[in-house]
Amino acid sequence: MSAPLKFVAHSRHVITLAAEFGWRPGARYTNLRDVRNVDFAGVGFLDIHWKRYDFMRHLAAAERLRPFMTVARDIESVQQLDAILREAEALQRFARHVVLVPKDPALHRRFHALLPPHFVPGFSVPTRYGGTALPPENYTRPVHLLGGRPDVQRRYADLMPVASLDCNRFTLDARFGDYFDGEIFRPHPQGGYDTCLRDSLANINHSWRGYRATALASGEKAHE
Repeated sequence: MSAPLKFVAHSRHVITLAAEFGWRPGARYTNLRDVRNVDFAGVGFLDIHWKRYDFMRHLAAAERLRPFMTVARDIESVQQLDAILREAEALQRFARHVVLVPKDPALHRRFHALLPPHFVPGFSVPTRYGGTALPPENYTRPVHLLGGRPDVQRRYADLMPVASLDCNRFTLDARFGDYFDGEIFRPHPQGGYDTCLRDSLANINHSWRGYRATALASGEKAHE
C-alpha cells in the first residue's frame, strides 16, 4: 500500500520543511520565487491563479519549470471544453501530468466520453470559497485532490481513487498556533509555527496510512 503524492505551495521555508515528510514542492505560476533553487523539474506541482487566469503566463512558467504536474483552468461550462483541452495539450508539452477540473454539471457521467484519458481528473475539494459540485461517482480514474481541509480530503478519498493531492490549509492555521491533530484543527499545546507545521504534516501523513493510492498513468503524451 502507498499513500498519494502530496504537494504544498506556500513559502520556501514550508516547502523545505515539508520535504522532510516526503511532500513535494508546489508553486503558483504567479509566484515562482519560493521555488527558486528548489528541485522542481519533474517533481513539483505548478498551480494557477484561478481568479485571474493568464494562459500564456502559465504556459511560459511550465516551459521554464517543467513540472511533474500542472492544472488547466476549471471547466466551468462544457462550452469551454474544446478551448481548455487545447490549452491542456499545450501544457502537456512541458508537464508530465495535466489536471482537468470539471465543474459543469453537464459533465455528469460524461467523463469517459469527453475527458481524454491522458489527463488527470481533478476534484476541487469543497470549501467556503467553492469546490466541485459533481458527485464522486464520476471519478473512476486516478484523481488529484485540489485544496481543502486534510480531513475532508481524506474522506473524499474513500469515495474515489486518489493518486495525488495538494494541501496548504495547515500552513494558514499554523500562523495562529493551530495544528491538524489527525481529525480536526485545534490549538497546539506547545505552540510555535514550526511545531504546528511539523505535527500537522506528521498527522496528515498518518491519516493516509493503509490507503491504497492509485498510481497515475504514464499518459499517452509525455512531456518533451
